[in-house]
Amino acid sequence: MPIYEPREDSYLLSEELKKYLIKLKNRKINALDIGTGSGIQAETISEFINKKNITCSDINKEAIEIARKKGFKAVKSDLFSNIKRKFDLIVFNPPYLPKDRHDKKKDTTGGKKGDETILRFLKQSKKHLNQNGKIFLLLSSLTPRANINKELKKHNFKIKKTGRFFASKKQEIFKMKKLSEKKLFFEKLEVWMIN
Repeated sequence: MPIYEPREDSYLLSEELKKYLIKLKNRKINALDIGTGSGIQAETISEFINKKNITCSDINKEAIEIARKKGFKAVKSDLFSNIKRKFDLIVFNPPYLPKDRHDKKKDTTGGKKGDETILRFLKQSKKHLNQNGKIFLLLSSLTPRANINKELKKHNFKIKKTGRFFASKKQEIFKMKKLSEKKLFFEKLEVWMIN
């Protein structure tokens, strides 16, 4: 299976990571680049923190081999299936396009509606995020948001118009903030930070 080569979404996410990491005071954080593909996000993170503190994961064996050749710890994993620890930073540029007759690739198609992979990621990510940790997530206007919002509510989240998500029943408080967006011919890309 070919790896996902960097495109507009990859570069937008990378730029937002740089803005965050340049202000970061603690450079001894642990980071996970989930669905690493070409490794662009891991390489961006490595400009600011030590490579030994960065783990890459992907379901694609070729992407894992590339990450290892670049000097990163790499784990073959379907989202968090083989991830056993927690991180201070989790970065995910997910497949987010709805499956259609023209696009059925795993690296771009997020399921029948386009949101299935993101929904699975959100269900699993809290267990792998340290206290005060951050998640950087790329979303597209082509990704249905209604199911994502329903999933967050199902897991005891209350959604506010400000873009913040609050957990109820004395659980951890999580906030979601849109950092940037980029309009393309057929879609709008957005980078969100969850903490």
